[in-house]
Amino acid sequence: MFKIIDLYIIKKFLGTFFFTLLIIMCIAVIFDIQEKYEDFVLNNAPLKEIIVDYYLNFIPYYANLFTNLFVFITAIFVTSKMASNTEIIAIHASGISFNRFLVPYFVATTVIAILSWVLIMYIIPVSNTIKIEFEDKYVFNKVVNWERNIHRQVRPGEFIYIESYNIDSDNAFRFAMEKFDENGVLQSKLTSDYARWNPQTERWDVYNYIIRDMQRNEQIIRKGQLLDTVFYLTPEDFKMRNVYIDRMNINELNDYIDTQKLQGTDNIDRLLVEKHKRWSFPFSNFILMLLGVCLSNKKKRGGTVVNIVIGFALAFMYIMLFQVTTTFTIYANLDPFVAVWLPNVLYAAICFFLYRNAKI
Repeated sequence: MFKIIDLYIIKKFLGTFFFTLLIIMCIAVIFDIQEKYEDFVLNNAPLKEIIVDYYLNFIPYYANLFTNLFVFITAIFVTSKMASNTEIIAIHASGISFNRFLVPYFVATTVIAILSWVLIMYIIPVSNTIKIEFEDKYVFNKVVNWERNIHRQVRPGEFIYIESYNIDSDNAFRFAMEKFDENGVLQSKLTSDYARWNPQTERWDVYNYIIRDMQRNEQIIRKGQLLDTVFYLTPEDFKMRNVYIDRMNINELNDYIDTQKLQGTDNIDRLLVEKHKRWSFPFSNFILMLLGVCLSNKKKRGGTVVNIVIGFALAFMYIMLFQVTTTFTIYANLDPFVAVWLPNVLYAAICFFLYRNAKI
């Protein structure tokens, strides 16, 4: 059963968290308007689409992005104020242990963590899709050729190679396709100067092709000017926005990772980092909340200001540590799971040390 003190702390924690988040999001929207105002005007973006399609979908993404840090700052602010007003001393004097004192904090953080999990897994990918379509139409176009010298396994035993891909014309230059049997023996190889996607037939037109079929000890060569065929790829497989994976819910992301593993692409680590981030971010709320409470549950000289300064320093270190570990994943082959969870593990160790001291 919740006591009055539990409801008091929960109300204070959630109220401070959402009020702070609202203020920061208002500031973020103002700065974003200032940055993109000229693009809106030059591209004649309708006011309704700016508000509904862009900013109503802009807010959930950026609000969730910094949720764990706002939980950390909120825990420090609320607990410091209670300590400064000697409320915590009165709570412990009434017979409430430190562990029992933490219960309303965990309840409030659970509400935030569940909301964050639902947002990051299912709601934000939908809102990102609408936001990105608006940006492509009225702000900029980030569709880029994100690979050269493309090597893909399109199906088991079937591999393609493309030297370069022209997004504007959907042309694949210096194209080759190889088929191997179950024993890894080459069965056939198709090469051509280039291949073009045909949107009417939804197939590839291959120009100036040569097909070499391997049959026992002989090689049969076929040549031609035009071949209509299927490669189990579409132009979308060669195009990627920088935030393309942000459009995918967790089920779509898992399916996409499986597909990319089959095709042998080299961006798997980036995808795995994104997948593990979606699980670690909601969990990090609990670690940072407990860290904030343990840092500020005792009255200090300087009061709330000192605790908030320490909190911002630790939050900055957390962000930097996360950036460093994920960079090592991409450039130094650090396991994506380790890279994403390592900051949480290290901060959990710090939190455990502070927790033991806070109980004394």
